[in-house]
Amino acid sequence: MNAQLKPREFPLPSSVKVISGTERAQAAYPYPIQFSKADDQKFWFYNSMHFPEPMSAFDMVTAEAAYCALGAANTRVHCLPTTLGIDHRIINGRVYIAGNAVTDPEEIVRRTVEFQKRAFYYYENWESLYAQWKQKMLKLIGDANDMPDPALPEFEPLEHVHAGRGIASNHDLLVTYQKTIEGYFRMWHHHFEFLLLGYGAYLTFFGFCKKAFPEITDQTIARMVAGMEAEIFRPDDELRRLARVAVELGVDAQFREGAAVDDIMQSLRESGEAGRRWLEELQISRDPWFNINVGDGFYHYHRSWNDDLTMPFAALSGYARSVRAGEPLDRQVERLRDERSQLIADYRELLANEEERAAYDQMIALAHRVFPYVEGHKFYCEHWYTNLFFNKIRSFGALLTAHGFFTDAEDVFHLTHYELEAAIIDLMNSWSSGSEPRGPAYWPPIVAERKAAIIEWARHETPPALGPIPDVIDDPAIVMLWGITRESLDNWLSAGEGADSNEVRGFAASSGVVEGIARIVKSVEELSRLQQGDILVCHVTNPTWTPIFQKIRAAVSDIGGSMSHAAIVAREYGLPAVVGTGNATSKIKDGQRIRVDGGRGIVTLLH
Repeated sequence: MNAQLKPREFPLPSSVKVISGTERAQAAYPYPIQFSKADDQKFWFYNSMHFPEPMSAFDMVTAEAAYCALGAANTRVHCLPTTLGIDHRIINGRVYIAGNAVTDPEEIVRRTVEFQKRAFYYYENWESLYAQWKQKMLKLIGDANDMPDPALPEFEPLEHVHAGRGIASNHDLLVTYQKTIEGYFRMWHHHFEFLLLGYGAYLTFFGFCKKAFPEITDQTIARMVAGMEAEIFRPDDELRRLARVAVELGVDAQFREGAAVDDIMQSLRESGEAGRRWLEELQISRDPWFNINVGDGFYHYHRSWNDDLTMPFAALSGYARSVRAGEPLDRQVERLRDERSQLIADYRELLANEEERAAYDQMIALAHRVFPYVEGHKFYCEHWYTNLFFNKIRSFGALLTAHGFFTDAEDVFHLTHYELEAAIIDLMNSWSSGSEPRGPAYWPPIVAERKAAIIEWARHETPPALGPIPDVIDDPAIVMLWGITRESLDNWLSAGEGADSNEVRGFAASSGVVEGIARIVKSVEELSRLQQGDILVCHVTNPTWTPIFQKIRAAVSDIGGSMSHAAIVAREYGLPAVVGTGNATSKIKDGQRIRVDGGRGIVTLLH
């Protein structure tokens, strides 16, 4: 796949070859995100945190829209002093990203002046602006819900004619599709309106602590903002509530391991008043809290709990067992808050003077105000809205399938969003002219070719990074979110060396030491392999996997830093975790017994 590498170097982007037989599928991705020779000058890393699987043609809109909005927020809106946007490229279905830093001292000063005028206004008015943000997101969600499903009648409805509407129904297809795409791009702008400011407040406090307390660990600083209330945790809270209700009503036995959702629902309907009451409680939880995807919101096939109740129902039996056994079921928020208060007070006493203490107090107070957004926004953006978006695209797939363009509505996701608009216009024209559309002869072989490419790409490993190795990784967000440091890059480069070592090292994400059986999980579809007491070993965990935390004893991931979603969720649930190992899924064998030391960031292979 790659040209011969020089020792201790990552391959240049230009040396990474498209896998034979998939060239046309690669060429389908838009031209701005294809690697070029000029990209050899930059350092790129594989964004397996957000895109751990090869991306279909349509799903790449998630990267396109996200990085467009992120760059605008950083570069043009809030004017972050040292960081601009992120460039992204795709090769063999894998998304690589590179940050654009500001290094000129004069430009940093100029941008700092702008940043202070913009960001400080947000910090000073955080609560009112955040309340306004929620209303904007709820309106966007409402608008998406209200958009009509695409349809083409045989004849224009008579009421349209008599009303002098003057616009035929085929035009509605274009309007609805363009509004759907526009709404998705708009959502990502809302997503980043607060996010980098939330990270910025935490990073300022983080930097202060590192300077004031040289021996403090990243995990200790992170524990000072633990115990948050954020919407992303609410779906799992609702599952726990439903488990209690099931036990109280005596219907918890209906949630059998491995039982089909339809069978469970039928059994509940046949359980008399108790079953009826539980189903009513289920409906309360579903709107809106089951509008959460089983993945992280970047793949069309990661469906929401509302679309497929399999994951939440699978978790209910375990939660119900805990209820019957009298075991603690809720996230231990008060314990986390007591711990953070003690940590904050203890470290405050170590400061030299009142001026430092005042600065410390101000920074931690701001971090507590803004940090719930860092996780909470995900529920509204990556989950609720994104699920609506993909389902609307699915409805266009169904319409095109009905007119012979595809054999399956899901085939629509193998077209880029530009190509899908062309297919819709093809259908609009054929409907208006009375001719046959061209799409049924044109798209099926292309879709088949792209499906085969996705399967082929998934069979091949991809380099964790490309391009020249940077002298220093000085972007704290890259360190804390992706876990990329010079040390981790060295580990990636030497992944094949030291094969006899019985240790895997990463970031100490969440304290605790446990032993257990490693279960390698490389996709959402493999979560069902987890058994009670297993240790989850994966590329990256997802906040929406919390229902499976009742089964596992610890979590280990290839990617992620101390403030990655995986690390945050592990701390909130008191689960030992080591993240950012780089190679845990390749070095640890499925079924192997391991020890996880979440306080030191070490995984030991025992047998």
